[in-house]
Amino acid sequence: LENTSHIPKRNVHYDTKINNVMFHTATDKAVCVIDLDTVMPGYISLDFGDLVRTAACSASEEETDLSQIFLDLEFYTAIYDGFLEATGTLITAAEKEILPFSSKLITLELAIRFLTDYILGDKYFKTNYPSQNLNRARNQIALVKSMEEKLLLRP
Repeated sequence: LENTSHIPKRNVHYDTKINNVMFHTATDKAVCVIDLDTVMPGYISLDFGDLVRTAACSASEEETDLSQIFLDLEFYTAIYDGFLEATGTLITAAEKEILPFSSKLITLELAIRFLTDYILGDKYFKTNYPSQNLNRARNQIALVKSMEEKLLLRP
């Protein structure tokens, strides 16, 4: 998109990891979204992208074997189709068009944030060992590479 000024700001979660959804123990159906401290005006496509980053990745962001990290296209497709079904006419054509790009953008942003935190001495993200944020950055970059390869197959 050359001009994104027509993409509306909405109230968004901005931390749409799958672990911020509570599921019913008997039915496994989503009950509600939690961890609302990051809700603010923003772009719905970035919420979609962060959900893809966490739910459609083959491994957690803690995986250090980069060969194990890839975009699971089946999960991506389910998230994409479910997102469009759930948002119905709420989402604009411009927002729909940038969904795949938003997945890559938010993943790359997090890679940069992990790398920055590593360089600054691990002051923001909690770590369990000295190079954990560096490994997380590498992990997220591997996921971006996979997204770039696989999302060419999808609008």
